[in-house]
Amino acid sequence: MSEEKSRPPQDHPWESGWAPDTSRAPGTRRLWLAGALAVATVTACVTAITVMDSRSGEPTPAAAQPSTLSSSAPGGLISFATPSEKGTDRPGKEYRRPSPTPTTSASPSPDAKPEPPRKKPKPPAADRTSKPPKPPATHGTSIRSVNYPDRYWQISGGYVTLAAPGSASDRGDATFERVAGLADSSCYSFATADGGYLRHRSFVLRAERNDGSSLFGKDATFCPRPASHSGAVMLESVNYPGRFLRHRNFQLRLEPYQYDGLYRADSAFRLVAGLD
Repeated sequence: MSEEKSRPPQDHPWESGWAPDTSRAPGTRRLWLAGALAVATVTACVTAITVMDSRSGEPTPAAAQPSTLSSSAPGGLISFATPSEKGTDRPGKEYRRPSPTPTTSASPSPDAKPEPPRKKPKPPAADRTSKPPKPPATHGTSIRSVNYPDRYWQISGGYVTLAAPGSASDRGDATFERVAGLADSSCYSFATADGGYLRHRSFVLRAERNDGSSLFGKDATFCPRPASHSGAVMLESVNYPGRFLRHRNFQLRLEPYQYDGLYRADSAFRLVAGLD
């Protein structure tokens, strides 16, 4: 509209011959600017996507492609497909599945060596190498306990017990004749006054007549071994190596060796001159 012409009243524009300019719609410049900005934005996005695809060089994984849900899902919804087991590996790295954890087989390995059988406990080497003390040179020998020095081996009712002999008869029952072992001459056998011998039967020491059998000779033969107490010996069975005579409840028995202070004291004896 020309500045020379005055604008007529709005209620009667036709009276002065003036009419509004309808050759250009209002806001055209703004629409052009908005359109140009949108086109530039779209172009920049397409360019960035093209550059990223050209750098990666790999197709879009199937897991990221949208797919329509099955007929069981509501229509019009879009979901992502479940990735398959054989998916695309990472570029530059070889895909490897983790190896399963090895399980222990119940059957033994052919290279495994069987465990050696356990050996029976034996007295310490120091005790077995030293020589036992010599018994007295007299004909009679009495056997005295180490931890009960007032008690001796004594025959009572056919068994050998640990007692304190008082009468002459008791002292006679507590005196034996030490002879060469019936089954091993380097060991000892103990003869009684009536011609019998001390032998173990059912692992209990008793006085019995010699029946001349090989078993009786072995049961009546005991080998002296050094004890942990000075001047004392331990008496080991010939036919049951590792078992020694010891007193328990004041009765003489044959029991396996134990690494125990009480056992060592109960199985240690001193061979002294006869009491009769």
